[in-house]
Amino acid sequence: MANLNLNGKKVLVTGSEGFIGSHLTEQLLESKAQVRAFVMYNFKGDLGWISGIRNKVEVYQGDIKDYNAVNDAMKGIDVVLHLAASISVPYSVIHPREVVETNVIGGLNVLLASKEQGVKRIVQMSSSEVFGNPKYVPIDEDHPKNPQSPYAASKVGMDGLCKAFYRSYNLPVVIVRPFNTFGPRQSPRAVIPSIILQLLDGNVVKAGNVFTTRDLTYVEDTARGVIQAGFVKGIEGQEINLGTGRETRIKDLIETIARLMGKPDVEIVTSSDRKRTGKLELVRLLSNNSLARRQLKWKPSYTLEAGLKKTIAWFEKHRDDYGKPYYGEYK
Repeated sequence: MANLNLNGKKVLVTGSEGFIGSHLTEQLLESKAQVRAFVMYNFKGDLGWISGIRNKVEVYQGDIKDYNAVNDAMKGIDVVLHLAASISVPYSVIHPREVVETNVIGGLNVLLASKEQGVKRIVQMSSSEVFGNPKYVPIDEDHPKNPQSPYAASKVGMDGLCKAFYRSYNLPVVIVRPFNTFGPRQSPRAVIPSIILQLLDGNVVKAGNVFTTRDLTYVEDTARGVIQAGFVKGIEGQEINLGTGRETRIKDLIETIARLMGKPDVEIVTSSDRKRTGKLELVRLLSNNSLARRQLKWKPSYTLEAGLKKTIAWFEKHRDDYGKPYYGEYK
């Protein structure tokens, strides 16, 4: 991992129980870091995707919107990787206040506590959704922000707070902006799990706009980039895209997954139920990852097909955990 020595480094991961957070936590442990996992409290004590490594991490249960909990969890920490967020675009349209409170107020708590505790680096997880429909591609870090959903707006707001805390207090913040991450453990609402689950049940895939394009990054590559942003020196105050620099049409994606699953005669049925409503749809996303290559010495190690094969194998193994395929809006 860019020759980083994480032995003995104390890292707080917020949102560690989630899709990307769990992969990131596993990579930190492999690199000998000491991990404190900030997990959203629930009455079942459910630790999400890190339940299998419970004995390898220090678990702190709390709510990111509770400043006292965040500040307490941050004591003795060197680096904070802040992934905790409400991430669904359609959900943010229905519940904008909840999403903003989690993503902006919760994020503000992370910044304030980091300042109080003297944390050496804070990595904020942003989103390519902040760009909206792009004015040009590939999208670099200087591209104008044009949020088209409350979720995207909440990420723009939190990113702005990070920049302001860096400039006002010299807080050592780095913003990473993954493009469309996929892999094992992802929500069935996301496009790739939905396609795989539908093909496990039959030969028909219901899809929305099949001519939109996405820059698809395998989760292990995204997690590696986030970790490197936490430890590479001299990048404070920067925003850094994490993407492959390749775009894939949804139609081509469906056909590729079908071929890899032995179903080359897949039938694609376009459905309004699978389309984002109103002005939420992003027609094209394609990253310029040259800054990540220069500053983080990061580049994707997985091709799309290699990542898809690992993802398909995981969902085949865990098919019964997901119930029926989800046919509503993509997240």
